[in-house]
Amino acid sequence: MKILVLNCGSSSLKYQLINMETEEVLASGKYERIGEEEAFITHKVNGQKIEIKKPAYNHKEAIEFTLQQFTNPDYKVIDSLDEINAVGHRIVHGGEKITDSVLINDDIVKIIEECTDLAPLHNPACILGIEACKEVMPDKPMVGVFDTAFHSSIPKNKYIYPIPYEYYQKYGIRKYGFHGTSHMYVSQRLGEIENKSLEGTKIVTCHLGQGSSICAVKDGKSLDTSMGLTPLGGLPMVTRSGDLDPSVVTYIMKKENIGPQEMEDILNKKSGLASVSGMAPDFRVIEDESNKGTEMAKIAIEQFTYSIASYIAKYAVAMKGIDYIVFTGGVGENQINIRKGICEKLEFMGVKLDLDANNMRGEEKVISTLDSKVKVYVIPTNEELMIAKETKRLVK
Repeated sequence: MKILVLNCGSSSLKYQLINMETEEVLASGKYERIGEEEAFITHKVNGQKIEIKKPAYNHKEAIEFTLQQFTNPDYKVIDSLDEINAVGHRIVHGGEKITDSVLINDDIVKIIEECTDLAPLHNPACILGIEACKEVMPDKPMVGVFDTAFHSSIPKNKYIYPIPYEYYQKYGIRKYGFHGTSHMYVSQRLGEIENKSLEGTKIVTCHLGQGSSICAVKDGKSLDTSMGLTPLGGLPMVTRSGDLDPSVVTYIMKKENIGPQEMEDILNKKSGLASVSGMAPDFRVIEDESNKGTEMAKIAIEQFTYSIASYIAKYAVAMKGIDYIVFTGGVGENQINIRKGICEKLEFMGVKLDLDANNMRGEEKVISTLDSKVKVYVIPTNEELMIAKETKRLVK
């Protein structure tokens, strides 16, 4: 069985074509800067990395061009799209109606659409991916794997907001949490590496990237997480504000005489580290400028690392201790100084970073010292494999 996994972000498309008999990745890659003239795809196959500059003004165009790469005669991995048995989609938000992986049909698409207000940057992109696949591969079964599913174990006292309860009853306003597939994968992978059951373990997983979230994983289950009703809550991200005094929002709306849609756009697309630093919405650019001593870039990075360390300390309270900290995601796996800055803030908890071990990118590795009271790992995430496994399970 060959499964195509699609992960549609707000301006990106990650993909893998996986042979589930061996779990071998036949081809993988990422389309970046979707919606811009400078869009490009990095396609990996047979040890090659092929970068192609190709404008893609929406996700349909990106998916169509991606599918062409699988049968490109110069580096094809299949003879035709008929060899793909099913498609697994990473979907951000299913509200309270969908809390597990599901076979996609019109009713499921309708629910995803209903949840667009809760994930305005992502659910529309997921729907575009689904619709594009319907057009290009109309007979293929599709499965939706939801970011919110792993967090369905969060207890009610942690997901209910301290606002009138009627808003939860009427509108489902509560903490949902996101990046669940990634948090689940790296916590399970940690158990495999340590060769132990996750029962009795206290793990904080840090998925850090353009979007970032922290999760307290106790006994292998999500106990609490930083994102909330939408992927806007929690940490300050590249273009997202993260947590704010709620009055900041209403104050700006009154002063600027703007409505909720424009305010949401400001918080999702015009805030975060990019707005503080005054730089392009690219984490690498902001960190580079911070390392050069640019004042506002330094402040932005300090806000980021301080917020992460604060959440880790908070989850030490929630779980009455921490055994492991895991860094994952594009930033968590590759940004050496970010990991260093976070761990230095946690020295009071007995976290000791091995600077030599930390001096690497993208490896599965312990980066704490032998005498560190908390064991710190870098574990590259593999959301695609988790999605493929769920797709195989449901299609069969």
